[in-house]
Amino acid sequence: MKKSKTYIATPPGATIKEQLIDRGMSQKEFAARMEMSEKHISNLINGEVHLTADVAMRMEMVLGLPASFWLNLEAIYREKLLKVDTENEMDADIKIAKDLPYNEMAKNGWVPDAQKVEDRVIYLRKFFEVVRLGLLKENLIPGIACRRQSVTEKADLALVAWAQKAKLEARNIATAPIDLKTLTKSIPSIRAMTRMDPSLFCPKLTELLASCGIALVFLPHIDGSFLHGATFYDKNKIVIGLTVRGRDADKFWFSLFHEIAHILLGHIGQVGGTTDEDESAADRFAKDTLIPMMDWREFTARRPFSRAAINNFADHIGIDAGIVVGRLQKDNYVNYSWYNDMKTKYEIV
Repeated sequence: MKKSKTYIATPPGATIKEQLIDRGMSQKEFAARMEMSEKHISNLINGEVHLTADVAMRMEMVLGLPASFWLNLEAIYREKLLKVDTENEMDADIKIAKDLPYNEMAKNGWVPDAQKVEDRVIYLRKFFEVVRLGLLKENLIPGIACRRQSVTEKADLALVAWAQKAKLEARNIATAPIDLKTLTKSIPSIRAMTRMDPSLFCPKLTELLASCGIALVFLPHIDGSFLHGATFYDKNKIVIGLTVRGRDADKFWFSLFHEIAHILLGHIGQVGGTTDEDESAADRFAKDTLIPMMDWREFTARRPFSRAAINNFADHIGIDAGIVVGRLQKDNYVNYSWYNDMKTKYEIV
């Protein structure tokens, strides 16, 4: 017997048991008279196997009740069983749905706006392409390379929602086979794009990465996901997702090269995501790619850091001046309130 809040599913086996008790017949004797194994009779009584037309006909001979009676009991049981399972799965999914950032997902147009939690569950199942949301919890972080500042179930679910949207968007991007050698050779070309306007570099960057087997996707940030970007395999391509709306150029380029590092250093596809060591290595790669260590040491040895000095250094190494400002702030050479007007804010949709 299985039950939910509303339904109880009782197998025909309960009636079979009553009939056997009335007759003083053991399951062993019943199995012999039915010319079936004791194991099958036990499974039948427990509702673990279907009561077929053949079995119903045999039971009509042995127990005297018509086959139609048994088949009707079986049909009622299977219908109730489906309702029990559906209701129980809905109850379990409602708990998960409450931990997902549905309002933000709806605001961004990822799922329809809905007030009833049961409707939200249906829309979320369709968004994640699963029959039940419980499947998400069985594999929350499917080989995603990213920096997670908060490892909680809510944060993981927000990350999975964000990654699913990136995956859906990436399906519309045609890519060549994955080619890491070409990606490595393309690093200087990508770095040179830091001095371009987004309207110019976005199509170039997307096309270049696609030629390396990488689909680049821009998405809004989801509160609770605690990430600026993520990278993962999706079948025969790699997906890089970046949050960009209203972001400073230095953060955008650092995030991009951080994710590229995860690809080149072999961090994606790991069960449970990346380690702290992986994240540190990706940070080093991003920093040194944008501003080579020797150039940085020479520059920071000279003070003070005037606007002219920052612009000259940026021109010398061929990057956007705002990236230099961001690095000075991050490394505590200047206050975070200094030179922010030299930073470019990107609005990429």
